[in-house]
Amino acid sequence: MPDPVPPVSGPPDGDRPDPGSPRWRRRKDARPQEIVAAAMDVFAERGFAAARLDEVAARAGVSKGTLYLYFPSKEELFKAVIRAAILPNLERAERMIAELPEPSFALLERLLALVAEVIATTRAAVIPKLVIAEAGNFPELAAFYHREVIRRGFGLLAALLQRGIDRGEFRPVNVDHTIRLIVAPLLLSAIWRTAFDRVDGTDPLDVAALVATHRDHLRRVLVADGGEP
Repeated sequence: MPDPVPPVSGPPDGDRPDPGSPRWRRRKDARPQEIVAAAMDVFAERGFAAARLDEVAARAGVSKGTLYLYFPSKEELFKAVIRAAILPNLERAERMIAELPEPSFALLERLLALVAEVIATTRAAVIPKLVIAEAGNFPELAAFYHREVIRRGFGLLAALLQRGIDRGEFRPVNVDHTIRLIVAPLLLSAIWRTAFDRVDGTDPLDVAALVATHRDHLRRVLVADGGEP
C-alpha cells in the first residue's frame, strides 16, 4: 500500500506568494517537470526500491505533500520519468522514419546514431538497467516499460525492416529475430555505461564507436545484393 498522502505543508498564509501572480503561475506549471527531473537523479543514484520520495521532494524544492499532488505513488513517478526521458526520442524516431524519403539502411543509420547519442549523453541510459533490476519485484513496472517503450520501439524497427524488404533493399530476414539482434548491442551499451564505466580504472565505453561497428555489421547482413552499397 502507498504511504498515506500527508497534508501539504507551506509557509503561513501571510508569507505565501500571490497565487494570481504570473511568477507564481509559472512556478506552479513547472513543478511536475522539476519533480520528474529530481526523480530521475534519485532513481539513477539509488535504484527504484531504495529511492525515497522525501529525497525527491527535497531535490525538487517542494514538500512531500506537494509531490503527492502530482504523483500519487512512487510507481507513478517512475512511469513519469520513463515517459519524459524516452518517449520524446521515440516520437522523434517515428517522425524520422515516416517523413524522410531516404533508403531504408540510411534511415537505420540515423536511428542508430540517435540511440547512441541518447545512451552516451543523457541519464535516460540508466532506465533499462533500473527496469531490469526491479522487474522481478515490481512486475507492473516491467509491464509498463514493455507496453510504452519496447513494444513501440520494436514496432518502429519492424516497419523499417519490412519497408527495406518490400523495396528489395534488404535481404529477406526473420524480422522478429532481427529486431532483437539490432537492439542487443544498444542495450549492452546502456547497461555497460551505467554499471561498468570506469570500474577498476577502465576507460569509459566509446558508445559511438561500438554503434558504428554494429552499423557496419548490419550493413553486411541486411543490404541485398545490388542494393545500397
